[in-house]
Amino acid sequence: MIAQKLPARHGLLWVAAAWQLLRRYPRQLTSMTMLYFLIVLLVNLIPYIGPFLLPLALPTLTVILANACRTLDSNQELTQEQLSHGIKEQRIHLLRLGGLHLLGSVLLLLASQPLMQQLNPGQAQSAAGSSDTIFHLVLFLFVASPILMAFWFAPLLTAWHGLHALKALFFSFIASWRNMSAFLVYGLVVMGVGVFLPGLLIVIGGLIFPQLVGMLAVMAQMALVMLIGPVLVASIYISYRDVFVAPSGANGALSADESPNLPPGP
Repeated sequence: MIAQKLPARHGLLWVAAAWQLLRRYPRQLTSMTMLYFLIVLLVNLIPYIGPFLLPLALPTLTVILANACRTLDSNQELTQEQLSHGIKEQRIHLLRLGGLHLLGSVLLLLASQPLMQQLNPGQAQSAAGSSDTIFHLVLFLFVASPILMAFWFAPLLTAWHGLHALKALFFSFIASWRNMSAFLVYGLVVMGVGVFLPGLLIVIGGLIFPQLVGMLAVMAQMALVMLIGPVLVASIYISYRDVFVAPSGANGALSADESPNLPPGP
């Protein structure tokens, strides 16, 4: 398996391809995404231990969603065997990956605390305060970006290729680094479609129909969940399919002994 270095425009193509997959299978992808959100919500609501259990489960949940996307992309019917592919065999490594995800979540929480304090609306924002906010934002992004890059492909590298947790994190980070420009475009497209466009529509609608601002906000949130959510879920699989090139076994299943072969950078 080889991790390709792709042009920046592929970040846009990932979103477009994910949208096409949603158009082909709207019921299946939307149902899987809603079930994922429900599980995340329910686990988070478990008193005391919920926020700790969720990071442990996220790698496995990511694999289930990716299995669903790959099955639908191959025009096959979703079955329990297809959805659970690679999970039982790699359950220990996925659990270890979840433990590392928990550690990363704790680091992000610690890094976000100064930023949250600076964004507190009750505090006066002087010039010094604004510079502190920018500093803490840069610090948060400095911590968050490597963690996100390391975990983007890691669950699939573990489940589909049998990589150990640390090795999967390493190869995921390298593959993401090699495709940084594509991920930047991807992030800009997601922000534009998922944040700025709905916000603009709400502002314009509020100017025309001020009494409907609340309803427009609710409709925008529903659209984000029902449309943007499945696209984001599918785009994780699409980006993996685009970056990594590997031979397929029966029914599109990847052999467990395949390991990434990352070419040296330019």
